[in-house]
Amino acid sequence: MTDLVTFGESMLRLSPPGQQRLEAIDSLDVHAAGAESNVAVAAERLGLDTVWLSKLPDSPLGRRVTSALGNHGVEADIVWDDDARMGTYYVEMAGKPRGTNVIYDRADSAVTTATADELDTDRIAEADAYYTSGITPALSETLLETSRELLALADDSDTTTVFDVNYRSKLWSPADARNTLEGLFDDIDVLVVAERDARAVLDREGDAEAIARDLADEFDFELTLITRGGEGSFALHDGDVFEQGVFEADEYDTVGTGDAFVGGFLASWLDGGSVPDSLEYGAATASLKRTMPGDIALVTPEEVQRVVDQGEQSGISR
Repeated sequence: MTDLVTFGESMLRLSPPGQQRLEAIDSLDVHAAGAESNVAVAAERLGLDTVWLSKLPDSPLGRRVTSALGNHGVEADIVWDDDARMGTYYVEMAGKPRGTNVIYDRADSAVTTATADELDTDRIAEADAYYTSGITPALSETLLETSRELLALADDSDTTTVFDVNYRSKLWSPADARNTLEGLFDDIDVLVVAERDARAVLDREGDAEAIARDLADEFDFELTLITRGGEGSFALHDGDVFEQGVFEADEYDTVGTGDAFVGGFLASWLDGGSVPDSLEYGAATASLKRTMPGDIALVTPEEVQRVVDQGEQSGISR
């Protein structure tokens, strides 16, 4: 049985070397990138059996993505489209005051037409867990309906459903996101949300514990995870709360850090780890991701465990 199935878009990420501007470069670094495939890779590398479902153009660019994921052991179960285009995005990396800038070129990509009928939904029904994010229903009306159907299928099949709000302001407004996403929450067992998005998008108030309890009370989540950037993470599970600090890391590329955290957390939790141990494992995975280029966390269990055992962090459990 597959441990984890994910569904969503993977794009090609094109980045100028170093901190150069796009308008001034002669070459680009290329990486496969996407929240759901990032999570699948991190979880696979840390011991889970993972499958990524999606739709891609039947072209060298589409095959570039599946080859990249296959190199990390992820099985890509793909609907191939002869006429579709490949979604891409560009990242200019920079420190203050410029900051990192993301430019999307993903409109009408192959995945925006993916329906539940053409996907191998038995993969989800037979898996231990199913993961997707709020990016996916933001991409098209078709994907919104597909997201609904896949979450309902997983819920009906007793597959644990994991959903990361993963709000992207360049895709939709906070009000549109809230109205759409809260309509999906009844079929979700585990909610992951950044504290800033819980406030700005889900319109919640209070500290992380108040937000988690408010969401769990309204939607009956089994587990609510609140990520807090440099302040670490927070979890509410069966009425108990747990906090985890961050592990110190030199920041080379922070894109994909949240996906690395989720992949690390799930790798531990779905393998029987406790919530506090899984939070720690996720935090260690995220810290390692910040040290490497691209969106994907190229980590090993030994590296993550070494950070857990030796890394400096400010974890609290209560």
